[in-house]
Amino acid sequence: MSEIATGATDLTGHMLIAMPGMGDPRFEHSVVFMCDHSEDGAMGLIINKPSDDLDMGGLLSQLSIETDPALAKRRVHFGGPVEMGRGFVLHTPDYSSVVTTLEVLDEVHMTATLDILEDLATGKGPSKWLMMLGYAGWGPGQLEGEIAENGWLVCPCAPRLVFDLPDMEKWEAALESIGVAALALSAEGGRA
Repeated sequence: MSEIATGATDLTGHMLIAMPGMGDPRFEHSVVFMCDHSEDGAMGLIINKPSDDLDMGGLLSQLSIETDPALAKRRVHFGGPVEMGRGFVLHTPDYSSVVTTLEVLDEVHMTATLDILEDLATGKGPSKWLMMLGYAGWGPGQLEGEIAENGWLVCPCAPRLVFDLPDMEKWEAALESIGVAALALSAEGGRA
């Protein structure tokens, strides 16, 4: 991890794991892939909260994009509570939009433009991907404060966690990746 200007660790490309007792039900048991983190703030996408009421067929229909039935049934994810009408696709590096694809890690890229949805609908998109509406955002120093207050654990990104595991398994798998058992977590923070 590299240092940002404030001396805090740059969490871009890492994952945040919500601790029990966080206090915000929107983030309960969430795993957030960090797309950007700097002295200006942070932006991430929740990777394990599928929408209860929106699938790709519904989303693409709203955008007047035709798609095949197999793609139509895939769930759209709740990416976070900020700008919930804005879409983001986390995907493997086998796809790139000429201008708008952000390479967060070698194995995980993000595209936030309509062209990726059109390409997904016609079978020209990335091999692995997650579609999110909204994002999680933090102002300068806010995320660092939440981590210090025991709101989040941080772990390195494992592309397998992002793209291959069922959503319901991602939180525990992220914890296990850093040697933490979910049953051992406490909602109370402490200092030694």
